Amino acid sequence: MKIAVAGTGYVGLVAGVCFAEVGHQVTCVDVDEAKVQLMKSGTSPIYEQDLEELMQRNYAAGRLNYTTDYAAAYKEADAIFIGVGTPERPDGSAELSYIATVARQIAENVVHDCLVVVKSTVPVGTNDKVEQFIKDFLVNDVKVEVASNPEFLAQGTAVHDTLHAARIIIGTESREAEAKLKEIYEPFHLPIVSVKRRSAEMIKYASNDFLALKISYMNDIANLCELVGADIEDVATGMSYDERIGKRFLNAGIGYGGSCFPKDTKALEYLARQNHYELKTVKAAIEVNKEQKVLLFKKASQRLITFHGLKVAVLGLTFKPGTDDLREAPSLDNVPLLLEAGAEIYAYDPIGAERFRKRFPEGIQYTETAEEALQGANVCFAFTEWEEIRNITPGQFKEWMRTALLYDGRNMYDKTAMEEAGVEYYGVGR
Repeated sequence: MKIAVAGTGYVGLVAGVCFAEVGHQVTCVDVDEAKVQLMKSGTSPIYEQDLEELMQRNYAAGRLNYTTDYAAAYKEADAIFIGVGTPERPDGSAELSYIATVARQIAENVVHDCLVVVKSTVPVGTNDKVEQFIKDFLVNDVKVEVASNPEFLAQGTAVHDTLHAARIIIGTESREAEAKLKEIYEPFHLPIVSVKRRSAEMIKYASNDFLALKISYMNDIANLCELVGADIEDVATGMSYDERIGKRFLNAGIGYGGSCFPKDTKALEYLARQNHYELKTVKAAIEVNKEQKVLLFKKASQRLITFHGLKVAVLGLTFKPGTDDLREAPSLDNVPLLLEAGAEIYAYDPIGAERFRKRFPEGIQYTETAEEALQGANVCFAFTEWEEIRNITPGQFKEWMRTALLYDGRNMYDKTAMEEAGVEYYGVGR
């Protein structure tokens, strides 16, 4: 089937490449010519495991192409997937202008019946508006239906999550649209959950916000553990054996980040307010997460007289390992506080340093190794559990640092081993 994908960020590019991988003819559309040329050369504009290999293979096989010519791409497509960004507005609502731009371009260029599929995360009811918007601007006498098909990929494992998803959610308002989407996904051989459009939109938010709730709950419990003398790692282990709770998302730390959880919790809370309802649980998760991000900075501020003139090692800049994405990363909250306090920051991240440098070009020394960042440091903050950071031994912290004072934002290290090696160790909830 001929598929056009609007947008080549995490959602659009990964979806397009995976559609090509299972045999569809795919054209990915982006407004940036330089980005299009980069992708044609086989280079991914985002860091994502296995993505470049699949890009190169399917482009060479002729199943995958990239273009800025949206008019030509949409004219030929049997289905058009929208995967553009829906960033957060200051009030927490989702910015839908990119969706609207693509919808109008589709309306003005389609020449035969087609299915428009919104993969972007959008507020409940948006697909209804997109369908009406397209009908308002249609140039040719064609039938266009809109379906919802939210993504559930995790950055760092996005390709695997797409090709081996737990389920495919499709939201349609007609049997014809449902049949076409099922045909598109048939080569994936994955379970398909078919619901109405608004239910599909809500499934996305409800799923992401539930996971955010789980993280914030564990962080809240972790903070209480410190006050009463319990260890959150032991607590999480005990909880994990309960099948009703499960083992995942029980790790306490300095909060969630990335492109989904922060934005989606705020968007759903905003939707509730617009409907005169207080979504108390999600609102609490947002508040806990906001406070959690600077928890270790506050701990260190109580321990130290000042940061002024101290060498501070920052290990990990991205919001999680396996990606170069900085969105809502704890480093973005803590580094400005450290700079303002006069710290001399030496930062290490195996992938995200260059992106971070664009935001903070001055005042930070970016190192090639974790050892370089730690040499002679007075204090260390570990924010991201990259393998290169996780594998630093207690003895190395003790040897490399001037003062072995470690604040572990992801509970990566064995507390007892650190203390036995002479490292003054602070985690979360321990």
